[in-house]
Amino acid sequence: MADDTSPAREAGQEAGPDPRLDQAILRLALPALGALVAEPLFLLADTAMVGHLGTAPLAGLSLASSVLGTAVGLMVFLAYATTPTVARLRGAGDEQAAVTAGLDGLWLAAGLGTVLALVGWWVTPALVGAFGADQAVEAQAARYLSISMAGLPAMLLVYAAAGLLRGLHDTRTPLVVAALGFGANAALNAALIYGAGWGIAGSATGTVLAQWAMAAAYLGVVAGHARRVGASGRPRGAGVLRGARAGCWLLLRTASLRAGLLLVTYTAAALGSDELAAIQVAMTLFTTTAFALDALAIAAQVLVGDRLGAGDVAGVRVVLRRCVAWGVGSGVVLGAVLASLAWVLGPAFTSSAAVARLIVPAVLVLAAAQPLGGLVFVLDGVLIGAGDNRYLAWTSLTNLAAFGVLAGAVLRWAPHGQWGVICLMGANAAGFLAARAGTLSLRAFGSRWLVAGEASV
Repeated sequence: MADDTSPAREAGQEAGPDPRLDQAILRLALPALGALVAEPLFLLADTAMVGHLGTAPLAGLSLASSVLGTAVGLMVFLAYATTPTVARLRGAGDEQAAVTAGLDGLWLAAGLGTVLALVGWWVTPALVGAFGADQAVEAQAARYLSISMAGLPAMLLVYAAAGLLRGLHDTRTPLVVAALGFGANAALNAALIYGAGWGIAGSATGTVLAQWAMAAAYLGVVAGHARRVGASGRPRGAGVLRGARAGCWLLLRTASLRAGLLLVTYTAAALGSDELAAIQVAMTLFTTTAFALDALAIAAQVLVGDRLGAGDVAGVRVVLRRCVAWGVGSGVVLGAVLASLAWVLGPAFTSSAAVARLIVPAVLVLAAAQPLGGLVFVLDGVLIGAGDNRYLAWTSLTNLAAFGVLAGAVLRWAPHGQWGVICLMGANAAGFLAARAGTLSLRAFGSRWLVAGEASV
C-alpha cells in the first residue's frame, strides 16, 4: 500500500536521507505540535478568567486542575495505544480493520471515562480535602472538580479519536478540533463566569461543554471513516480487551514518568523555597519544549507502525535514523534558544532577585540536556509505534530507580543555592533522561522489536 507518506518502502536501502521521508515527518509532526500546544491553553484560559474572581477561586482551580491533570494525563495511553495499532493495520493494507481497531479504542475510552467520572464525582470531597487547604479554597476546588468530572468521558474520547486519526496519517483534524475547542472554551467561560455570574462553576461548565463539543466533532469524523471503509461501530469484546492490555503497560510507563516529575518537585522543596521556585520555572520550560519533541514522537509512532504493518523492516530502519536526526537536531536548536534566554527568563517569571539568579543555572542545565531529550522522545515514539509497550513499562521502573538514587543523594547532601539547583537538574538529566536514553537505545538499535505484519511484539 504505497502513498505519498510512505517513501521508505521504495527507498529503504538508500544510503542518503530521503527528502520525501523528511516531508512526511514534518507533515505529521507540525499539525501534531499545534494540537499538543492547544491543550494546555484550556487551563491557561481558565486560569486567566478565574484569576479575576479572587484568591480563593484561583487557588481552588489550582487544586482541582492538579487532580484532573493527573487523571487525564495517566489516560494518554488511549491515544498512544490506538495510533500504532491503527497505523500497523493501515500499513498492512486493511483499512477496515484499522478503523475497527480505532473504534475499539473509543469504546474503551467511553467505559473508562464513565467509571472515572462517577468515582471522581463521589470522592471529590476527599480528593480536595487531602491538600489541607482552608475551607474557602476547598469549597471552590470541590465546586470546580465535581462539575468537571462530567467532562472526563469526553476528554478520553478525544484522546482515543485523535489516536485513531493519527494512525490514519491525519494530524490536521486534531489540530482543527483543538483550535475550535479552545475558542469555544474561552467564549463559554467568559459568558458563564461573568455574563451569567456563575463564578468558578461557570468556568467548569464552559470547559465541560467545550470538551463534549470536541468529542462530538471527533465522533462525526470517525463515523465518516467507518462508513467509508464499512467498519461496524458495535463494540468487540476481544478488541477492547486487547486495547486494555496494551494500555495497562503504557499506563505503568506514564505513571513512572509522572512519578519522576513529582520526585523532582519533592526534592526541590527540601532544598528551600527559592530553589523550589527556580526548579518550577525550569520544569515548566521543560514541559513546554517537550511539546515540540513529542510531536516528532507522534510522527515516529505513525510511520513505524505503518512500515511494520507493510512488512518493510528496512524502511523502519530509515524512519528510525531520520526521526533520531530530527529529534537530536531539534534538541540542539531548543537548547541553544534556552541557553540564549537563560539570563532574561528570571525577571520574566519572578520579581525575586534571589530566585532569578537561581533560574539561570537551572535553565542552562536544562538547555544542555535538550539534545538528549530529543533522542529520548523520538526513541520512545519509535518503540510505542512498534507496540513494544511491555519493554517500555518495565524499563520505566528501572529508569525511575536510577533517578531515585541520584535524587536521594541530593536530598542527603542537601546543597543550597546554585549548587543545589545544578545538582538536582543534573540528577534529572543524568539519572532520568540518560537512563531512558540508555534503555531505549539498547532496544531500538537492536532487532527484537522489529516484528513485521499486523501483530506487534
